[in-house]
Amino acid sequence: MKFHVQRSAMEGDARAGMIHTAHGDIPTPVFMPVGTQGTVKYVTQGELKELGADIILGNTYHLYLRPGPELIDKAGGLHQFIQWPQAILTDSGGYQVYSLSQMRKISEEGVRFRSHIDGSIHFFTPEYATDIQLQLGADIIMAFDECTPYPCSYEYAKNSMQLTHKWLDRCLAQMSSSNYGKPYEQLMVPIVQGSTYADLRVESAEYVSQKATPINAIGGLSVGEPSAEMYEMTHAVCQILPKDKARYLMGVGTPVNILECIDLGVDMFDCVMPTRNARHGMLFTRDGIINIKNAKWKDDFSPIDERLPCKLSNTYTKAYLRHLFNVKEALGCTIASIHNLTFYVWLVKTARQHILRGDYKSWKKEMVKSLERRL
Repeated sequence: MKFHVQRSAMEGDARAGMIHTAHGDIPTPVFMPVGTQGTVKYVTQGELKELGADIILGNTYHLYLRPGPELIDKAGGLHQFIQWPQAILTDSGGYQVYSLSQMRKISEEGVRFRSHIDGSIHFFTPEYATDIQLQLGADIIMAFDECTPYPCSYEYAKNSMQLTHKWLDRCLAQMSSSNYGKPYEQLMVPIVQGSTYADLRVESAEYVSQKATPINAIGGLSVGEPSAEMYEMTHAVCQILPKDKARYLMGVGTPVNILECIDLGVDMFDCVMPTRNARHGMLFTRDGIINIKNAKWKDDFSPIDERLPCKLSNTYTKAYLRHLFNVKEALGCTIASIHNLTFYVWLVKTARQHILRGDYKSWKKEMVKSLERRL
């Protein structure tokens, strides 16, 4: 498991690189579709491969509750269980614990929480969260952390960051002693926290940098703060994290967010936005955003997006897709989800091409002008 930079942008901090894993190489920048419960909603694994995905995400919290790590392990691990031969990253469950704020209690030992399914009580320690991910068989495993809410006080953010650092050390110790590891390399990724306080972000980035892992993550952003604050914190952290290690900005974000953060030196992204927004009829294109439910598309018989390398987007018309949403046919969600995921994957792969060509900054500037336009 290693990462190397192939080329840095001539202006800004964007770079093109490569992550090597036991289940294939991952060119960066990379967008990782979110398959929370072992599936990216409305999309098959074969379709994910066809649209160009090199790695997908699973979530420890949800897979722990259903179907359980023991069953997945019995199936041969998550790769075999879901029939995905390429790399998998698992989120530790820290974000879900954050989102269950009314149903959990945090202590230095770990987090006690109630299942959102049946109210049953569970307890995650850093060691247990690590063992679950090792048993699932993910290539890239996230350290157990606390994701702070926005806004939060300086004192809360500092205490949370210090707790995350303690948990990181326990996760790394568990990685080296656990009996759940697979017969291929599995990597633990530490997470920088600190809310929107620059000094805490710098302190956390310096602590994480000492761990000398091939990938470092930036968490606790895209939780409600303005984009300007997200960029400020991301810039501060990227100036500290080692340049020869991959940087993963968790849970971000809009197409513009991604392009701006690539420019700041981020290599890896994930977000539920492509599929979540697709299910509500929102489509991303290089010309702007389409709400396919609007009446203006009722008799528009042009392709959804003939310039996108997606057969469904080239074949089906806006009028037909609007009809599918109007009559609540599941095929509408499938077409929209595949379209949006293809767009996100296309966007970061095209960004990589422009970094390699040396004109990323000028290309990004032109793309940003149109990406959030409402069509």
